[in-house]
Amino acid sequence: MYGPHLDPAHIRDEDLDEAARQGERMLAWLETAREELDQVIGAGESPSGQVRARVDANGRVIEVAYGPRALRMGSMELADETLAAVRAASADAERQTHDLMREALPGYDPVAARAELEGLLDGEPG
Repeated sequence: MYGPHLDPAHIRDEDLDEAARQGERMLAWLETAREELDQVIGAGESPSGQVRARVDANGRVIEVAYGPRALRMGSMELADETLAAVRAASADAERQTHDLMREALPGYDPVAARAELEGLLDGEPG
Protein backbone atom coordinates (compact mmCIF):
# COMPACT_ATOMS: atom_id res chain seq x y z
CA MET A 1 0.00 0.00 0.00
CA TYR A 2 2.96 2.33 0.49
CA GLY A 3 6.33 2.58 -1.18
CA PRO A 4 7.18 1.72 -4.76
CA HIS A 5 4.96 -0.54 -6.82
CA LEU A 6 6.73 -3.71 -7.87
CA ASP A 7 6.27 -5.51 -11.14
CA PRO A 8 5.69 -9.18 -10.20
CA ALA A 9 7.56 -10.29 -13.30
CA HIS A 10 10.72 -8.49 -12.15
CA ILE A 11 10.87 -9.09 -8.40
CA ARG A 12 14.42 -9.49 -7.12
CA ASP A 13 15.62 -11.20 -3.94
CA GLU A 14 16.44 -7.74 -2.57
CA ASP A 15 12.83 -6.67 -3.12
CA LEU A 16 11.57 -9.69 -1.18
CA ASP A 17 14.05 -9.05 1.63
CA GLU A 18 12.96 -5.42 1.88
CA ALA A 19 9.28 -6.42 1.87
CA ALA A 20 9.99 -8.89 4.69
CA ARG A 21 11.79 -6.19 6.71
CA GLN A 22 8.91 -3.77 6.19
CA GLY A 23 6.47 -6.47 7.27
CA GLU A 24 8.49 -7.12 10.42
CA ARG A 25 8.60 -3.39 11.21
CA MET A 26 4.86 -3.14 10.65
CA LEU A 27 4.13 -6.09 12.95
CA ALA A 28 6.39 -4.68 15.64
CA TRP A 29 4.68 -1.31 15.35
CA LEU A 30 1.22 -2.86 15.45
CA GLU A 31 2.04 -4.41 18.81
CA THR A 32 2.54 -0.97 20.34
CA ALA A 33 0.38 1.07 17.98
CA ARG A 34 -2.86 0.66 19.90
CA GLU A 35 -1.30 2.23 22.99
CA GLU A 36 0.22 5.07 20.98
CA LEU A 37 -2.99 5.70 19.03
CA ASP A 38 -5.03 5.68 22.24
CA GLN A 39 -2.86 8.57 23.42
CA VAL A 40 -3.55 10.71 20.33
CA ILE A 41 -5.73 13.67 21.28
CA GLY A 42 -6.35 16.35 18.67
CA ALA A 43 -7.07 19.90 19.77
CA GLY A 44 -8.76 22.63 17.78
CA GLU A 45 -10.14 26.09 18.18
CA SER A 46 -12.79 28.07 16.31
CA PRO A 47 -11.86 31.20 14.35
CA SER A 48 -13.19 33.46 17.11
CA GLY A 49 -11.34 31.52 19.80
CA GLN A 50 -14.57 31.12 21.75
CA VAL A 51 -14.93 27.38 21.10
CA ARG A 52 -12.31 24.71 21.77
CA ALA A 53 -12.63 21.01 21.03
CA ARG A 54 -10.68 17.82 21.61
CA VAL A 55 -11.10 14.55 19.69
CA ASP A 56 -9.45 11.14 19.86
CA ALA A 57 -7.71 9.25 17.04
CA ASN A 58 -11.05 7.78 15.94
CA GLY A 59 -12.59 11.23 15.58
CA ARG A 60 -14.80 10.90 18.67
CA VAL A 61 -15.41 14.23 20.36
CA ILE A 62 -14.00 14.13 23.88
CA GLU A 63 -14.62 17.70 24.92
CA VAL A 64 -16.13 20.95 23.70
CA ALA A 65 -15.56 24.08 25.76
CA TYR A 66 -17.13 27.49 25.24
CA GLY A 67 -15.62 30.84 26.12
CA PRO A 68 -17.53 33.53 27.98
CA ARG A 69 -18.62 35.38 24.83
CA ALA A 70 -19.82 32.23 23.03
CA LEU A 71 -23.30 32.49 24.55
CA ARG A 72 -23.73 35.92 22.97
CA MET A 73 -23.50 34.38 19.50
CA GLY A 74 -26.56 33.45 17.52
CA SER A 75 -27.36 29.74 17.28
CA MET A 76 -26.13 29.40 13.69
CA GLU A 77 -22.86 31.21 14.40
CA LEU A 78 -22.29 29.10 17.52
CA ALA A 79 -22.97 25.93 15.54
CA ASP A 80 -20.51 27.01 12.82
CA GLU A 81 -17.88 27.87 15.45
CA THR A 82 -18.40 24.49 17.14
CA LEU A 83 -18.03 22.62 13.84
CA ALA A 84 -14.90 24.59 12.99
CA ALA A 85 -13.32 23.71 16.34
CA VAL A 86 -14.20 20.02 15.98
CA ARG A 87 -12.87 19.93 12.41
CA ALA A 88 -9.62 21.57 13.50
CA ALA A 89 -9.26 19.04 16.33
CA SER A 90 -9.95 16.16 13.93
CA ALA A 91 -7.32 17.44 11.52
CA ASP A 92 -4.83 17.68 14.39
CA ALA A 93 -5.56 14.08 15.49
CA GLU A 94 -5.22 12.87 11.89
CA ARG A 95 -1.87 14.67 11.56
CA GLN A 96 -0.61 13.08 14.76
CA THR A 97 -1.75 9.64 13.58
CA HIS A 98 0.00 10.08 10.23
CA ASP A 99 3.16 11.23 12.03
CA LEU A 100 3.13 8.02 14.09
CA MET A 101 2.67 5.93 10.96
CA ARG A 102 5.45 7.73 9.07
CA GLU A 103 7.78 7.16 12.01
CA ALA A 104 6.97 3.44 12.09
CA LEU A 105 6.73 2.86 8.34
CA PRO A 106 9.40 4.73 6.36
CA GLY A 107 8.02 5.78 3.00
CA TYR A 108 4.42 5.82 4.19
CA ASP A 109 2.43 8.46 2.34
CA PRO A 110 -1.08 8.99 3.75
CA VAL A 111 -2.33 10.70 0.58
CA ALA A 112 -1.13 7.86 -1.66
CA ALA A 113 -2.44 5.24 0.79
CA ARG A 114 -5.90 6.87 0.84
CA ALA A 115 -5.95 7.13 -2.98
CA GLU A 116 -4.95 3.48 -3.31
CA LEU A 117 -7.61 2.39 -0.80
CA GLU A 118 -10.27 4.44 -2.57
CA GLY A 119 -9.19 2.88 -5.88
CA LEU A 120 -9.50 -0.59 -4.41
CA LEU A 121 -12.93 0.20 -3.00
CA ASP A 122 -14.03 1.56 -6.36
CA GLY A 123 -12.72 -1.55 -8.08
CA GLU A 124 -9.93 0.27 -9.91
CA PRO A 125 -6.37 -1.07 -9.93
CA GLY A 126 -3.92 0.91 -7.69
